[in-house]
Amino acid sequence: MIYFEDLVVGSETAYGTYDVTREEVLEFARKYDPQPFHLSDEEAAKTHFGRIAASGWHTTAMTMAVTARFVIARGHAGLGSPGIDELRWKKPVYPGDTLTVAGKLIDKTPSRSKPEIGTVRTATTVTNQHGETVMSFTSIVLMRRRPAD
Repeated sequence: MIYFEDLVVGSETAYGTYDVTREEVLEFARKYDPQPFHLSDEEAAKTHFGRIAASGWHTTAMTMAVTARFVIARGHAGLGSPGIDELRWKKPVYPGDTLTVAGKLIDKTPSRSKPEIGTVRTATTVTNQHGETVMSFTSIVLMRRRPAD
């Protein structure tokens, strides 16, 4: 198990990749973000996207999938998240893109009121296969502290 105490401020982690498919972009858009530029080649061609683009919320969900698989596989003692800061969708994500998710631990703080947990802040960056940043945010995660026994 990886606990709060095991994490080092300044450390960088590559969480993994995600292949974006047209079918998934359309399915997500139909269900959660049915704007025409997420659903129609013709409508998307009339916009600055030029073609069907994934919803920013879909990009966020794909990023969460990569991150969650990574932390579960490595046994992180995570306890959920109270939120994220500074979410930015910087470039469109298109079907056929491969997203790479990476993070740099920027801060960790033991809880004053709950000595068994701490808060970890990570600058998360998502890039496409060309190395272009498509999304960034600061994650805030609650982590278990190492048991005293």
